[in-house]
Amino acid sequence: MDKRVIFAVAGSGKTSHIIDGLNERSRTVIITYTENNFKNLKRRISTKFGYIPNGIKVYTYFTFIYSFCFKPILGNTVKVKGINWDIPPQFTLRLKRDDERFYIDKNKKLYHNRIAKMFEQYKVVDEIVSRVEKYFDSVCIDEVQDFAGHDFNFLLQMAKSNVSQLLVGDFYQHTFDTSRDGVVNKALHDNYNKYKQKFIQAGYTVDTCTLSHSYRCSVNTCDFVTNNIGIEIFSHRVDVTNVEYINSKERAKELFNCPNTVKLFYQASYKYKGFTENWGATKGEDHYEDVCVVLNPNTDNKYTKGKLSELPSQTKNKLYVACTRAKRNLYLVPEHLLGEYQR
Repeated sequence: MDKRVIFAVAGSGKTSHIIDGLNERSRTVIITYTENNFKNLKRRISTKFGYIPNGIKVYTYFTFIYSFCFKPILGNTVKVKGINWDIPPQFTLRLKRDDERFYIDKNKKLYHNRIAKMFEQYKVVDEIVSRVEKYFDSVCIDEVQDFAGHDFNFLLQMAKSNVSQLLVGDFYQHTFDTSRDGVVNKALHDNYNKYKQKFIQAGYTVDTCTLSHSYRCSVNTCDFVTNNIGIEIFSHRVDVTNVEYINSKERAKELFNCPNTVKLFYQASYKYKGFTENWGATKGEDHYEDVCVVLNPNTDNKYTKGKLSELPSQTKNKLYVACTRAKRNLYLVPEHLLGEYQR
């Protein structure tokens, strides 16, 4: 069975690659993290076939582990009333791992970030593997870079399933985790090479070539990202677009007032009028032509010194996401030029 993790770049066709591998007779489960991507996958499958074939199931990650894994296997012996999405109280970290209170709150709800750990503690991982093998011939996991904590460990445990497995993600689009729990996999995303090695050790083939070129981003945008942010990305395209740093208040005003150019802020975009969004919130979006990335003071300072690659990893990843939304021109504007446009 082919068990492969493809590390992709922004705009390289991750979702298309998954959809292209499906046919009407597929017995495939597709698992993704965000609700937006869940809806996008279902829409794309419906577009391809005119309907969603019975053998193809699409889940958000937590729906999968709760409805497909927990309920049928532990639901009769461990009575719960749903999922608690809050971070567990600090005192629970001092509890033994065989104490039910580590996993379930006083209202009989499962702590979301410990469901995967519960499978391990209750020794039901092999049952889950067998259940996957019973209903599916292949497993696809999208946005794999967002798995963390106990969820990442569970993901690697699923590698022993005797089904084809395709994991797809962009390491540098890691802007949030499925869950965190104390120090479990705390440093998981600190080093790309060590991260890849974990998949290799679990039995996956690591593929860094298939989705290494972007259809969305031009050569100019890709070169900017590679040379300035320090994240390597290539383009399938040959056309020329602009990447421009704006230091004129008049030009900044012109861009800000353009209704077709999205303005992307590091945070608190709601404070500004018009067509705005936060850098990280645009992950997965593919409908922007010209993009204006607004640089907060620290990022602007790093840019002028040629040190964007030294930004903290979470900030750098969000900046990468923002810049790679551009299908056409990319503009960089210092935030101080836009102060008058706050609500």
